[in-house]
Amino acid sequence: MNTPAPVLSRRDFTKTTLLAGAAAAAAPLVNAAESPRRIRTGVIGCGSVSNAYLPVLTKSPFVEVVSLCDIKPERAQRQAERFKVANTYPNIDAMLKGVPFDFLVVLTDMQVHEEINRRGIEAGKHVWSEKPIANTLAVGQEFLRMAKAKGVRLWGAPITVQSPQFAFMAKQLQAGALGRVAAAHAFYGHEGPSWSAFFYEKLGGSMPDLAVYNFTSLTGLLGPVKRVTAMLSIVTPERTVDDKGRIKVAEEDNAMVLMDHGNGVISHVQSGFNYFNPHGHEGRNETRHTIQVIGSKGYMGLVGYDWEPLGVDLATMDQPALKRHQTDAQGYIWQQGAALAAECLSTGKELLVTPEQALHVLEIITAARESAATGRRVDLKSSFKWPVV
Repeated sequence: MNTPAPVLSRRDFTKTTLLAGAAAAAAPLVNAAESPRRIRTGVIGCGSVSNAYLPVLTKSPFVEVVSLCDIKPERAQRQAERFKVANTYPNIDAMLKGVPFDFLVVLTDMQVHEEINRRGIEAGKHVWSEKPIANTLAVGQEFLRMAKAKGVRLWGAPITVQSPQFAFMAKQLQAGALGRVAAAHAFYGHEGPSWSAFFYEKLGGSMPDLAVYNFTSLTGLLGPVKRVTAMLSIVTPERTVDDKGRIKVAEEDNAMVLMDHGNGVISHVQSGFNYFNPHGHEGRNETRHTIQVIGSKGYMGLVGYDWEPLGVDLATMDQPALKRHQTDAQGYIWQQGAALAAECLSTGKELLVTPEQALHVLEIITAARESAATGRRVDLKSSFKWPVV
């Protein structure tokens, strides 16, 4: 009698692949015949974030990094030597004409994601983009139509909904452990990056760099947002950065965003580049509740940042003392989004991360800027499949 293979949910698949990926990174595959299909991958953008992505991509059994690209060729060459990548290119044109590849990983300054993602999709490449995918919802939706017509896939960071801590929180909410959910609050901030001007230039800002994580987590937990009200400001009008010296700040470095999820649920996100934080950009020592969800019968607090969570504290009417849960990361790290997408391309399985949710988060950011500029509440048009389980 044949026993049918178990059917994995997207959540179970993610857990399995995270653990398998960690094991694969630690030990080589012993049987070449059993090796998975490796996705030929090109990475564009060899600045700071490539130091987080490339170690994971080059260790993944589902990835073959065949080329690197950067408008500063010496950066691409340096990373190529470090990670033993054979081909480097100085721009997207040369990259697309160069050694063939199937999967484009975009790690450039956020202002040029839209242009590069378009070029990648037009060239028939699957695309993983650091946030944001595009500058407007309309362009992002155009990209989805283009990708479907080309038969390619599009994903965008961040991947906070993949963590086991997010899964625990989502499960508690779906089970009604908190009673009637009323409100949520999230925050993420530090003193601001010093290495590049793009964080402060037009289309930069604290929302697409920092709040995007909280927007992703809260919409994943509470559902799509119906309308947004926001107040934004520039606290520090000039800054000194490594690449351009003294610059004027053109986008918000301080954001307060109210979101109406419907059914009476309201959430609030604050982000900024003027927040003293003794841990700087590191998340491993952050032990505050950076996400709080409050209901009529309970409270949940995410310990640490949602991109590097350390656990979840839960208190309910039945068990009013806070108890910590889900302290095991189970292989989750924020840097592995592109590697997980490559695994999906190799195996046909699906992630919890979707481009539709990434574009909904993008619309929250653009709506917040419209609200701050006009003083009005702004209704949203986009949505995504929810609950995220």
